[in-house]
Amino acid sequence: MLLYEQIRKNKVKTVFIVTGFVLFVLLVGAAISYVNYGDAVPGLIFTPIFSLFYVGIVIMSSTNIVMKMNRAQEVTSVEEHRFLWHTVENMAMVARVPMPRIFIINDPSPNAFATGLKPEKAAVAVTTGLLDRLSREEIEGVIAHEVAHIKNYDVRLSTVTLALVSVIAIMSDIGSRMLFFRSIGGRRDQNQNPILLIIGLVLLVLAPLIAMLINMAISRNREFLADASGAELTRNPDALASALEKIANVETPVEQASSASAPLYFSDPLKKKVSGLFSTHPDPVERISRLRQM
Repeated sequence: MLLYEQIRKNKVKTVFIVTGFVLFVLLVGAAISYVNYGDAVPGLIFTPIFSLFYVGIVIMSSTNIVMKMNRAQEVTSVEEHRFLWHTVENMAMVARVPMPRIFIINDPSPNAFATGLKPEKAAVAVTTGLLDRLSREEIEGVIAHEVAHIKNYDVRLSTVTLALVSVIAIMSDIGSRMLFFRSIGGRRDQNQNPILLIIGLVLLVLAPLIAMLINMAISRNREFLADASGAELTRNPDALASALEKIANVETPVEQASSASAPLYFSDPLKKKVSGLFSTHPDPVERISRLRQM
């Protein structure tokens, strides 16, 4: 019952965070419009249209973009890597999802991630370091974790939130440039409320940072859910905890991982050693502790 209660709480928490993220995007659009034109309505109309268009483009090409970004090579047949192929296949069968595409990243740092629009279009990538350093049971635990992301539609959520972060960054940049050129021209709406103007300016400056913090919060929450779901698939939470312990103790970062793709990984691939609001993943000690208690 503890496992299912944890899954339920994580799902509820994620709904609240994502809802807040969407409202924040609309708020940023309204702030940009008010700061530049003294009217928030145009921003509330334009922002959802632009966001849907941009997010749609990113989602449709997300898997290929992410795999190229991380220089992952696809495994196209069981003969190329029999153990990995069968492990992914077995976990997909247990989770009752289509078998995802399989990729390998030539990197000595052990790690893995999953991506894709939906289970039918999903993909799993592992580093050569994961295959070399972990036992078979530990690798199975990590694969189960990534397949759980696919089953829970976390891969779609991660793609959408990353796209929304990009949307806010683009909007903030455009809004700042518009404000700069309007200030040069000496144009300003005299009817603007000074307090709302100050709030709008602060929001315009801090929006990208706040968006990244929200994205990190979503990522951290979904890792706990995938840990619980992955342990449920293998019925072996100790193997997943052991894998996480080994990976967390490796200080070498994944060279091909970028800050944009870092939230997708099983464990922080950049090895930034930060915690709390500025971390893309929960504290490994807490994750291990929860797994040990299952």
